[in-house]
Amino acid sequence: MLATLKQTAQLVELFKLRGLKQNYRKGDFIIRPGETPQGIFYIDQGLVKAYDITKYNEENLLIIRKSEEIFPLIWAITGQERSVIYQSLAPTTTWQLSRKDFLIFIKDHPEALAPLLDMTIEMYRLHSERILNLEYRTVRERIISFLLTMGQRFGKKTEAGLVIEVPLRHQDIASSVNSTRETTSRELSALERKGLVRNHQSLILLQDVETLRSYLK
Repeated sequence: MLATLKQTAQLVELFKLRGLKQNYRKGDFIIRPGETPQGIFYIDQGLVKAYDITKYNEENLLIIRKSEEIFPLIWAITGQERSVIYQSLAPTTTWQLSRKDFLIFIKDHPEALAPLLDMTIEMYRLHSERILNLEYRTVRERIISFLLTMGQRFGKKTEAGLVIEVPLRHQDIASSVNSTRETTSRELSALERKGLVRNHQSLILLQDVETLRSYLK
């Protein structure tokens, strides 16, 4: 990571001093379909799903943002808009800052670019992994790759295995691996019968990470 703890803390302090604190329930829209962002958001706690709608009128999951991340980062820096929807996946608290105040701060404090670059690199890495995931020939391999990536980003180790602490719908997984919801559901059921994954309080539990990894070798 390029940023120091002091640089990151300085950026967070900007949001908390100049921004507006907002609370969202699970399922609330933060940026609605077709809406120009009202500002830039720092996630204090919670989860935010970014997705768009395909020409087939299906949700296409792009990325899931977690606490201590900023969105929409590309719009914040370039001003270029995309039809991306942001919706809370869990009770979420954000700090909303105007783009004008954000850009003034960056201009006056160029050292704040370090934590932003770290976030941008992480976003690039996640999108690159999604592209590489699509190189696997079978849907099962793509699903396993997706689950392992999500486990690395959101996983919590338990005695039973690795719990992905994000509520993922089958449609979310399907859109991320270029498959149909029906095929995705069938493949997840097959992995469950093999004892590799299972539902755990509405979350996905990876029961045998090493065996899952062996499918990708």
